[in-house]
Amino acid sequence: MASTTIQLPREVRNHLAELAGERGLSIRQLVEALAAEYPTAAQRAERLAADREVVRRVIGVGISDEEFDQAPDVRGNICKVAADKARMTRGTVA
Repeated sequence: MASTTIQLPREVRNHLAELAGERGLSIRQLVEALAAEYPTAAQRAERLAADREVVRRVIGVGISDEEFDQAPDVRGNICKVAADKARMTRGTVA
């Protein structure tokens, strides 16, 4: 595998070394893990297309991309409900 060198300020390098050490990783492994957490726009689009194909196959209905885009944000709604319930449990209001 080809590698490259990145020049960073000493403080940033030290910070990365500390983060890596806390996780039992090398700086290289830490940077690779961080890069994997943040996909590019093209990678996100590819995942979205693949996810939509799975949904189409599972439900057996040919939903167009436009219909997907107009559909309710189910995941977002679930997160909102969960957050609302957590706030109510703590007795706080947003």
